[in-house]
Parts: sequence; structure tokens; C-alpha cells
Amino acid sequence: MKKVKIKVENLTKRFGDRLILKGISFEVYEKEIFVLMGGSGSGKSTTIKHIIGLLKPTSGKIIVDGVDITKLSKKELIEFRKRMGYLFQEGALFDSLKVWENVGFYYLENTKMPVEEIRKLASEKLALVGLKGIEELYPSELSGGMRKRVSLARAISTNPEIVLYDEPTSGLDPVTSAMIDKLILSLRDNIGVTSIVVTHDLDSAFTIADRIAMIHKGVIYAIGTPEEIKHHPDPVVQQFINRKAEGPITEELFKEMQKES
Repeated sequence: MKKVKIKVENLTKRFGDRLILKGISFEVYEKEIFVLMGGSGSGKSTTIKHIIGLLKPTSGKIIVDGVDITKLSKKELIEFRKRMGYLFQEGALFDSLKVWENVGFYYLENTKMPVEEIRKLASEKLALVGLKGIEELYPSELSGGMRKRVSLARAISTNPEIVLYDEPTSGLDPVTSAMIDKLILSLRDNIGVTSIVVTHDLDSAFTIADRIAMIHKGVIYAIGTPEEIKHHPDPVVQQFINRKAEGPITEELFKEMQKES
């Protein structure tokens, strides 16, 4: 029987008068690549920001290895986060820091580990994502794909059991996107990392996912294997997969799209 690593129960999030997440629930198994798929404004990124503890839910639970992280104090949450890595959509590297300092940032800020040891650790993590010899460079000297991989090296710097990815292939060319997909798969296969990947990239989702959850306007419409999702009867799921608009863009729809962006 598969072990449940992450359990989201009736997660609801309201920003002012806007209800973003409408009681979503799902489970992620240990060593699984679980993809949250959906369009812009669907609630995907909001969901994983709750799992990493960057947002507090209006209601609901997020249970990781039996611990409801919504009940943790700020200090307890910081300690718990060492078990999770997070890849931000835009990478979120510090431009004023060298590559190795970005990768080793957690240790520089939170430990008394000798600087040379941190630099060595950073080099090891960079090697895992196919980057060697760039430790002394600054983010501005790197391509978009290289910056994304540096961000991934930072995300795995604490040897996390769980890695959360927010649009990991967004803005990348097809070759670099395929490289990122291979890295996500290798972390599962070689290290046993449990992954949640937020994406609207269909090719990436169907390549890496063990299971996919389709989320639309804060509601999960379907959960299943890639093949099950491809053949799911729900019209919202099929509409997204086949990249079809819901109809003509009326003035009312345009205003709604602006709210969600």
C-alpha cells in the first residue's frame, strides 16, 4: 500500500471578497510526482504556497507526514520547511549574490557551517543539475535555463524529502524544458523525492506525472494518471487539454479574466 506523504483536506482560501480555493482535497504519495494542472488564475500556485507554509488557509488542513502544518508556530514551521524545497516560478535568485551563495543561502543564513563547506555543498548540488564551474558567476551572467537550474539546486540544497515546483518550465525553450523534466524525474528515481509540480505545460505534465489533478477556478475537476486525464469525460478537463477557449470573449468575460490575472 502506498504511503500518503501529503494530505490536503477541504482547503479554502479567501482574499477579501474573492474565494480562490473552494474546499479542495487530494493526497500525494511518497516518491510520487503529482502535477497540479490548470490555466492562469485557477488556484494552482496558491495551493502549493499553502503546502510550503507561505500562506495560511481560511479553512482546511494540510497534513505532511502526519503533521498538520497549519497548526505550527512560525518557529516550528521554519524548522519543518527544511524537509521541503521550493522552486519559485521566476527562480527568485538574489542578483547581488554569486551562484554558490544563492545555492547555499539557507546555510549561510541559518547555520555556522564553514564557508568552504557551504561552497563545496553548493558545487555538489550544481553538479546534480548539470552545472559545473559557474559557482563564482552572478545570476545576471546566466541564461534563463541556467538560472532555473540554479534555483533547483538551491531547492534541493537541504536534501529535502519534498520539492514543490511552481511553473518550472515557464518561459523556457523546448530543449531546456525537456532538461528540467529529466531533472525532476531523476530526483524521484535517484533520491526518492516526492514532488508537486504546478504547470499549465501539457507536454511537461504528461511526461513527468505519476498522477495529475486538474484544477479550474479553485475546484478540482479530476485526478488520475496521465492516460486517465487524457480520456476524462469532464468537458472542462477536455477543454483545457485540447486548448479550446470557452467561447467568444465578451466584455463580462474579459473583466473576469482581468480579475484572475
